[in-house]
Amino acid sequence: MKIIGQEDIVRQLTDMVDQGRLPHALMLCGPSGSGKLAIALHLARYLLCEHPADGQPCRQCHSCHMTKGWQHPDLHFSFPLIKVKATDQPISDDRLPEWREQLARTPYFTANDWLADLKGENQQLQFYVGESDALQRKLSLKASQGGYRVVVIWQPEKMPPATANKLLKLIEEPPQKTHFLLVSEEPDQVLGTIVSRTQRIAVPALSEEVIAKALTEDYGIDNGKARDLAHIAQGSFTQALKLTKEDSERREYFELFIELMRLCYQRKAKEMRQWAEQVATLGRERQKHMLEYCQRLVRENFIFNFRNEKLNYMTEEERNFAKNFARFINERNVIPMMDEMAACQTDIEQNVNARMVFFDLALKITLLLKL
Repeated sequence: MKIIGQEDIVRQLTDMVDQGRLPHALMLCGPSGSGKLAIALHLARYLLCEHPADGQPCRQCHSCHMTKGWQHPDLHFSFPLIKVKATDQPISDDRLPEWREQLARTPYFTANDWLADLKGENQQLQFYVGESDALQRKLSLKASQGGYRVVVIWQPEKMPPATANKLLKLIEEPPQKTHFLLVSEEPDQVLGTIVSRTQRIAVPALSEEVIAKALTEDYGIDNGKARDLAHIAQGSFTQALKLTKEDSERREYFELFIELMRLCYQRKAKEMRQWAEQVATLGRERQKHMLEYCQRLVRENFIFNFRNEKLNYMTEEERNFAKNFARFINERNVIPMMDEMAACQTDIEQNVNARMVFFDLALKITLLLKL
């Protein structure tokens, strides 16, 4: 597991361990993709290692071998879940295999990625009341290895008050040598009494240079493309990884966007209908992704008119297209056009006939392009 950037924060935390100053409850806060979970996992490994040195676990001791698959008996995870049945009261231990598989792939993932792992894309993640009880039972036992115990709590902002209040009691009076590492993107949504009992560590968004370097060195992406992806990712390595995986799909959406705008400008109704039929074959999820991409590109073309490259988040191919197309997106039609695409997305989610939805969208854009 490699942490992208954030060297100062990692050093600060491991120094606190070495000096015996690490508080029993930390909350790592920051935007998505900044590496909060990766830092928490590194710190957990460092605490559990039998011979840590120079800010790194030794990777040779028995404890280090157990943490390779995130199966150390004194390392506990707590994360939000979904119900499979209405009567379920799931706890994190029920889905530990999926969680460990996700961590083995990468600690840079989003709530939507975790939802996909749980096969619950149309549900909402949350903690259930039994979660705090399960943690309390585990922490009432002695540490297996006789050293530290670490509890990593991912996205505590998704805890309802009943669960959070039970967790509060554990944080207020933690068992000896037990550390809680909370990883939050929305700390303002966490129960205030929990926040007040943790030390907050701000994890900033990553710089474009750091993201581009990681994409080049670790994923073999050429420098130019890595810089483009790092710029579009806006400080999130999670988003940068997603963009690398979706490159071929994004190219397909780009071509469909160009074709739609060309047909709408030329008012070719027959070809617009054929375009709608083609898009209807993509499947609902890809149709939604395409509409999200189109909304982003409309926004970027509008911003392109201000001639300030720092405000734009486009690939070189998209920028070349914008040089000729951006003048057709202005203050009169940019919001209505994005609203129509958002409404189209809602219709697709509700299983409205895709051919009708996309042909109707094309007709409306035809009118908006002339504003």
